[in-house]
Amino acid sequence: MPYNEELESRISQAVKDWEHTDVKNMFGGICHLINGNMFGGVYKDSLILRLGAETAEHALSQPNVRPFDITGKPMKGWVMVDSGGYASDEDLMSWLDRAKECALNLPKK
Repeated sequence: MPYNEELESRISQAVKDWEHTDVKNMFGGICHLINGNMFGGVYKDSLILRLGAETAEHALSQPNVRPFDITGKPMKGWVMVDSGGYASDEDLMSWLDRAKECALNLPKK
């Protein structure tokens, strides 16, 4: 199944003014990077986000959020958000801002 191109377009629009970003094909979808570190992207119809261990653990208690697991081994500090969790632009931006904060606290690559 290809990735959700509409979601990818919304993410690209939301982060277009962020500095030092890049896009790469990964996981059969699209990943966005800031300062060389992945912060989020699209896998099939899910928004994937790097939030860090503590924020991801809290996020998992919210509706439409599950661990980022596409291989049988969940990626620590990452979550997948189903469409109900990013339906509005405000919801999407809230998730992306949390992921940006996490990635900006990582060493630049």
